[in-house]
Amino acid sequence: MKIVVLGGTGDMGSAAVQDLLQFTDVQQVTIAARNTAAAEKLATRLGDPRAVVQKVEATSHEDLVRVMQGHDVAAGALGPFYRFEKPLVEAALSAGVDYVSICDDHDAMQAVLPLDRAAAEKGRKILVGLGWTPGITNIFARKGYDELEEVETIRVYWAGSAGDSEGLAVILHTLHIFTGKVASFQDRQLIDVKAGSGKETALFPEPLGKITVFHLGHPEPITLPRNLPGVREVTLKGGLAENYLHSLAKMMVTLGLTSTANRKEKLGMLMKKLLPLFPVDKNRSLSGAKVEITGKRNGKKVRITYATVDQMRRLTGIPLSIGACLLAKGKIKRCGVFGPEAEGAIDPDPFLQELARRDIKVHRLETEV
Repeated sequence: MKIVVLGGTGDMGSAAVQDLLQFTDVQQVTIAARNTAAAEKLATRLGDPRAVVQKVEATSHEDLVRVMQGHDVAAGALGPFYRFEKPLVEAALSAGVDYVSICDDHDAMQAVLPLDRAAAEKGRKILVGLGWTPGITNIFARKGYDELEEVETIRVYWAGSAGDSEGLAVILHTLHIFTGKVASFQDRQLIDVKAGSGKETALFPEPLGKITVFHLGHPEPITLPRNLPGVREVTLKGGLAENYLHSLAKMMVTLGLTSTANRKEKLGMLMKKLLPLFPVDKNRSLSGAKVEITGKRNGKKVRITYATVDQMRRLTGIPLSIGACLLAKGKIKRCGVFGPEAEGAIDPDPFLQELARRDIKVHRLETEV
């Protein structure tokens, strides 16, 4: 079992590399990165001979194909995904390898779903969005959906902190999802809503507690209604523990500083330098995910809530590792391009057991409404 991790030196990718070496029987983990010095440093720190390094230029289709070939699975942790996800999927199809990613951009998800038929015809499995959110949130949604006879609404919430990750890709993603219109599924229709609208307060397990959240651009409203029939509404809202960053992000959007990929890149580089100077809530420097599934069972209206809180890199990198291992071992039978909640994709119970094995605690609450 050989797995290559694209973007393996980043916060999320390195967590996946570490988890594959620590918790699976993988024969080789290839850390693929443009910065081979950083990759070698990571491999040395992990101290496992199964970790090897390969240089890759992610803007080159031919180079991506070359690096992916010879592996059982390619794992995508290379952000921002609005830039890299489609090229990575196309390279995996050309290389003839299965692929799993932590893609968290709504427009990137919409760009790769049309490749479903091509992937299915090739017998390839392209599992997109298996990280924290999307990923764990999708598994929570699938789990709650299967526990009810009829599901009306699925409300996805996430919370993060500037103190939990300082990677450039995370900064670019945050700027991206606060920009323009984003997807939401309401009244059985996929619609566009203004990013940063729909302000409300969501309650997460401690120490996160109450977090102000907004409509933001994530893939769950796109994939969940496709794979969970009968659902009337799927919304996603997210926010940061540091409320002032919401206002800062909205101001940058209003000034047009995030209107193009190039502008986002320049702003992201500046923000990466400045963020260490900004105040962070050290008591809440963690990330969280919560999914509320409301429906009926035995004639009663029920709400099932699943939630978790941990470090962002663990919540994101560990699911990527689990998914890569499941693909490599042939545990996922579905072919094509699909989200984690799809039929024939991830079985929620074994997945949650794997999270528990890594000490990621999942909270469950059921109430009648």
